[in-house]
Amino acid sequence: MSITTLFFDLDGTVSNNFEGIARCLNFALDRLGFETLTDAEVLPFVGPPFRESLPKVFPGIDTEAALRLYRERYESTGWLENTLYEGIGESIRRLHLQGFTVALCTSKPRVFAERIIDHFDLTRYFDGVHGPELDGRFDRKTDLLLHLVTHYKVSPENAVMIGDRDKDVEAALHAGVHPLGVLWGFGTHDELHNAGARRIIELPTQLINTIHAMP
Repeated sequence: MSITTLFFDLDGTVSNNFEGIARCLNFALDRLGFETLTDAEVLPFVGPPFRESLPKVFPGIDTEAALRLYRERYESTGWLENTLYEGIGESIRRLHLQGFTVALCTSKPRVFAERIIDHFDLTRYFDGVHGPELDGRFDRKTDLLLHLVTHYKVSPENAVMIGDRDKDVEAALHAGVHPLGVLWGFGTHDELHNAGARRIIELPTQLINTIHAMP
């Protein structure tokens, strides 16, 4: 059976929003009286939901207050501190024109993901943009991807989850879809391989041939 449906991660896969994420996270931490983080210390927070990751690193933090502060800066400035990865827009455009169902499956809140995809003029190539709601619904990518498999009425073996972090691979395996790891984002080859990815590519230009070669 052939691949028909492609689920793309956003941060580290379609665009590089590290600067915005880092500045907004440190803005929130500073306002709450916590030590700010170096870029290396911010990296583990890119991908997993903050409701899950912040309490592990900052015991006692008011997570909802941190989210409000983060979003305060992100809504005005942080989402624009963002660049599209070279070649990814063209690859998505071509996959869309080839007839694939293309959807975004991100841990970034849906309202911000929609804004970013539109900012990069990619909305026309996506059949849907999906992420958590601000109240925390679908915070876990495993839950979101399972929902999307049902939403798009696709058999899991006909779908691919494309992402740069172990959480993308784990969500794919949990939902029964094929994981495809990418190395132009924030994850490493070891991270993706150890999570269970058996297909890992280095460049967006490799996407189309790789997807066509999948069962």
